[in-house]
Amino acid sequence: MTFDDLNLNKPLLNALNDLGYTTPTTIQQNVFSVVMSGRDVCGLAQTGTGKTLAYLLPCLRQLQFTREKLPQLIILVPTRELVVQVLETVTQLTTYMNLVAVGVYGGVNMKPQVAQVQQGMDILVATPGRLVDLLANGILKTKSVKKLVIDEMDEMLDLGFRTQLKTILDLLPPKRQNLLFSATLMPDVEQLIDTFFNSPVRVEAAPMGTPLENIVQAAYEVPNFYTKVNLLALLLRQDAEMNKVLVFVATRQLADQLEDELAPEFPGQIGLIHARKAQNLRFEAVEAFKSGHTRVLIATDLVARGIDVAQVSHVVNFDMPDVPEAYIHRIGRTGRADQKGIAITFLTPADDERLEAVEALMKYTIPRLTQPDDLVISDQLTEAEMPKVHMKPVEVKVPKRENVGPAFHEKLAKNKKVNVRRDYAAEKREKYGRPIKRSGKK
Repeated sequence: MTFDDLNLNKPLLNALNDLGYTTPTTIQQNVFSVVMSGRDVCGLAQTGTGKTLAYLLPCLRQLQFTREKLPQLIILVPTRELVVQVLETVTQLTTYMNLVAVGVYGGVNMKPQVAQVQQGMDILVATPGRLVDLLANGILKTKSVKKLVIDEMDEMLDLGFRTQLKTILDLLPPKRQNLLFSATLMPDVEQLIDTFFNSPVRVEAAPMGTPLENIVQAAYEVPNFYTKVNLLALLLRQDAEMNKVLVFVATRQLADQLEDELAPEFPGQIGLIHARKAQNLRFEAVEAFKSGHTRVLIATDLVARGIDVAQVSHVVNFDMPDVPEAYIHRIGRTGRADQKGIAITFLTPADDERLEAVEALMKYTIPRLTQPDDLVISDQLTEAEMPKVHMKPVEVKVPKRENVGPAFHEKLAKNKKVNVRRDYAAEKREKYGRPIKRSGKK
C-alpha cells in the first residue's frame, strides 16, 4: 500500500511527495480509516512507528475552511520539544494548504503566545499546563474544536499532568472526536479513556514491549561511572559509524558530569539537554544535533520521547532506566523509518533487577559483549557509588537519679502578691489613725 491508496487530497499527497514519503507504516494504515469514520481512537504504538503522521493525515484531510480562525484541532503533547516538532511536521504537511498552526508551551513568557492565539488559528499544538492557562484566562475560545489529539498519554501522566488533562477534557465541547496515542496502556490511561471517551476503537501496531526488529541491541558489563566514561570515549574514538549518538543518563547531575568528562577529548562534539537547561539552550542543543554540528547529545528521560531526530545511528543507555517501558522509548530514538539502528547499554551490578524487568517486558535477552582489551578499568568512584556504612544507632541510657525532690520552691513573700482591689481609705486610717481627706482648693 502507498499513500496514493489512502483517501488523501492532492495538497497532502504533494506535501508527502516533497518529504519523500511513499509507504505508510502499520499504525498509519490502521488508524486512517478509523479516524475518517469519526470514531474515537486509542492508538498503541511504540516510539518511532510514525504516530505523528498517523493522526495528522486524517485530521488534516477532514479540516474545513472557516473564517472564524478558531482552532478546530487541538494536539496535546507532554514536552516543549514535542510541541516544536509536531508544529514543524504540520507546517511541512500543509505547504499546499491555507491553514494556520500555533504552538504554545510553558517555561517562557506567555504574552507572545497570547498574541499569536488572539490572531487566530486552525490548529493548536500545546502542552497541558499552558493550555489550561489559556483556557482559565478566557484567551482561547474552544467552541469550534472538532478533534482532540492526546499524544504520548502515558508520558503525560508520568510527568504529573493528570489534573490538567481532566480540566481540559471538561472544558472542551462535549461533541468532539478524541484520538489518544500511547506506547503503553497503563491503568490510569484506561481510567481516563473510560471516563471521557466514547467507545474508542483500539488500534495496536505492535505488541507492547516488543523490541523493534530493526534495532540491534547489545550490552557491556562495567563496574562504575568512570569506567563507563572510558568505554564510551573508547567506542567514539574507534567506531566512525557512531556519527549521531544519543546518550541517556539517569539524572541531571550525571548528565553534567558526563559532559565535563567528554568535552575535553571531543571539543565541540558534545551537546547536553535536561530540565535545568534554559529553553533556548535546549532548542539550540537539539538543532545542533539534528544538523550534525554535534556528534553526541547527552539527555535525561525528559526527552526520551521529546525529540524526533532522523538517522540517529546509536542510542547509548549510559544508565539503566528505573521504569522498564522507558527502555523501549529510549531505544526507539534509533532505527526509525525502516532504517537500522543500534542500542548499547552499560550495565553495573546494581542494574540486575532493572535488567530483568526490561527483558521480561520485551521477552528478549539482550546479548552481552565482552569488554574491549584496551578498556581502562577505573577504581575511582563517584559519591553515589561509594559504599555506605550503616551503623546501628546506640541508645545511651541515662542513669536514674534517686532521692531527688520535686522541682518546686516556695515563693518569696514579695512575690506572693495577687491582683486585688485595694482599699486606700482603710490603709490610710491604719497608717495615720484617722481618715485623710483632701481639702478643697482655696
